Amino acid sequence: MLSNHLQNGIETAKLVWSRIPNSEDGEAVGLLSTSAGGGTVESLDYEVIENYAYREEQALRGKLYVGYYVVVKWFFALLIGIGTGLAASFINISVENFAGWKFELTFSIIQKSYFAGFLVYILINLALVFSSVYIITQFAPAAAGSGIPEIKGYLNGVDIRGILLFRTLIGKILGSIGSVGGGLALGKEGPLVHIGACIASLLGQGGSTKYHLSSRWLQVFKSDRDRRDLVTCGCAAGVSAAFRAPVGGVLFALEEVTSWWRSQLMWRVFFTSAIVAVVVRTAMGWCKSGKCGHFGSGGFIIWDISDGQEDYSFEELFPMAIIGVIGGLLGALFNQLTLYMTSWRRNYLHKKGAQVKIIEACLISVITSVISFGLPLLRKCSPCPESDPDSGIECPRPPGMYGNYVNFYCSKDNEYNDLATIFFNTQDDAIRNLFSAKTIHEFSAQSLLTFLVMFYTLAVVTFGTAVPAGQFVPGIMIGSTYGRLVGMFVVKFYKKLKIEEGTYALLGAASFLGGSMRMTVTLCVIMVEISNNLKFLPLIMLVLLLSKAVGDAFNEGIYEEQARLKGIPLLESKPKYEMRKMTAKEACGTQKVVSLPRVVKVADVVSILRCSEHNGFPVIDHTRSGETLVIGLMLRSHLLVLLQSKVDFQHSPLPSDPIGGSRSIGHNFSEFAKPVSSKGLSMDEIHLSSDDMEMYIDLAPFLNPSPYVVPEDMSLTKVYNLFRQLGLRHIFVVPRAARVIGLITRKDLLIEDAEDSNTVELQSTSRSAT
Repeated sequence: MLSNHLQNGIETAKLVWSRIPNSEDGEAVGLLSTSAGGGTVESLDYEVIENYAYREEQALRGKLYVGYYVVVKWFFALLIGIGTGLAASFINISVENFAGWKFELTFSIIQKSYFAGFLVYILINLALVFSSVYIITQFAPAAAGSGIPEIKGYLNGVDIRGILLFRTLIGKILGSIGSVGGGLALGKEGPLVHIGACIASLLGQGGSTKYHLSSRWLQVFKSDRDRRDLVTCGCAAGVSAAFRAPVGGVLFALEEVTSWWRSQLMWRVFFTSAIVAVVVRTAMGWCKSGKCGHFGSGGFIIWDISDGQEDYSFEELFPMAIIGVIGGLLGALFNQLTLYMTSWRRNYLHKKGAQVKIIEACLISVITSVISFGLPLLRKCSPCPESDPDSGIECPRPPGMYGNYVNFYCSKDNEYNDLATIFFNTQDDAIRNLFSAKTIHEFSAQSLLTFLVMFYTLAVVTFGTAVPAGQFVPGIMIGSTYGRLVGMFVVKFYKKLKIEEGTYALLGAASFLGGSMRMTVTLCVIMVEISNNLKFLPLIMLVLLLSKAVGDAFNEGIYEEQARLKGIPLLESKPKYEMRKMTAKEACGTQKVVSLPRVVKVADVVSILRCSEHNGFPVIDHTRSGETLVIGLMLRSHLLVLLQSKVDFQHSPLPSDPIGGSRSIGHNFSEFAKPVSSKGLSMDEIHLSSDDMEMYIDLAPFLNPSPYVVPEDMSLTKVYNLFRQLGLRHIFVVPRAARVIGLITRKDLLIEDAEDSNTVELQSTSRSAT
């Protein structure tokens, strides 16, 4: 009977495995392919298209609607905070319970047989990792990795297909539980940023129409501009939930992912992060009653070291500066190695299909389990130190339990294995042990060096596999390890009792994150928030500045490197130096501008859209004297909407009304909005008869009459800054203007409300012109 069940299980596994696609012919992963050549990149329309439909809609809006619009934005910020906080709590509870059950079962088995416990430990990790990689490869390919480079590209104005879908959200949540719970050398903090962005985007579009989880009353925001603000709130919420650091979440959105910022958005982002903090705090308070299984022992501050070193001396600044330099070197090396590994995977390994991705992740899981279980077996145990009643630290403790001094493969009860304390443990508990104060001489230099080399290697190899993977927590573990090593040498050299090794572990963690991610203010605030010790703020600032400076001398930050590898064309905050010597006309090159007449034949529109991949077309008209006049910009997506609806087709090739006149159109402004995370309409979906092809369309009511225009001799640096800071998709390059009709100064932009609410008075009308 047992053999029959076993045989049926094997046959079922073979059937499932055979159905996994073994080539890249299946569904495309939501990443760009420009780096491979031949790919196309689409941008988002962050510019407001002020066409006739938009002006007509704005004219109908009163103060009541404007107030409703603002209230809805704040309400959505509230929903984003609640949703992200609940998702983070669910992931934390699931990961902690899976890890707790794993260590509890393994420890109970190793009391009888270490080999049996070793097999159980490997199989549990393998099952969790397999579930994660299977979900990613078969259900949500865009959920692989941290997601931060993709979200950064989205907020930079790049449309990356599939990164904000509902299935990406589900895949990210479930995949993170499996990969982190399976003990891989990665974290859940980066994926939480992606999760927050997905929740914000889904709320902005009113839910998921594909899975019938949409609501009409949520479908308020139709433009990419409004959705961008919501996704920004989601990114901040993700960091706030990951580290329980609301201020750090706001600064992360400001410093790292956004390209455009304003004060109104700052308030909503801050409000969202605060809501996340309240939700996570409430969930943790509920879990402390024992209702969440193995979760609930930690506090709101993840790694509290407020009872650690109270002060520092001037002599300690030099070794602390050394930590900053080491962080910059190791961080830059980490970025370069992961870049090589990811490039090799994308160009060779992952092209062989989904089965190879699954085998790779499972193989790395087995290697990680063997190292984390096997290396502590080779380490001799140390006797427990004399217990200090004031420290609250017990020795020893069983593996997988909260606290220091893990008893693992020790011959006596009052001994502990220092390598198992950090290796055979959850990452949060391992970091808490490395940060801990009043535990001098808990770890030997040999154990710390062994862990540093092995975990650093595992982090490099694991990064880039087809599972959700964050680099915050692995970076903290690597940095805190060599930071504690430096702290041990400082304690021996200065021979002062007030020096804590955990303080140097904190500085090491900050230095490695700074050397890898190249953030300064954000990391500084996050490290202070998670450690609950404001005294070390100047020291954290010192090591961050040094590590970033050293790292910048070798390469860019890890997210910028990964974005470039994935073909995401980010516009960085600073233009290239070569742009100073180039003009706008030189940047245009010799490309031919495809333009449309104001009244265009449907057949001509179809021909242009089929033969051209441009997403914007200048629209020209002619004055009575025959002079050519550019009257605006027409978007490809808007042309497709007009072709599909056919309601604005006309028989006459003449304009239906003069430019600027009023006319009745069959569309409202929301109909031109492109669905989020979708390519929208395509020519293949539009069916036109031969009679339709002979009709005409007057484009004047639908074009953007006021696109941004620059002279042909403007420096490319100024064009770059204008394009990036305003979040543009197109800029017209025109010859030098022949005449000037006016000059706007600051006072011309200062508007005073008159007593009559329907009129507005310019301040410049009551002052002399200057």
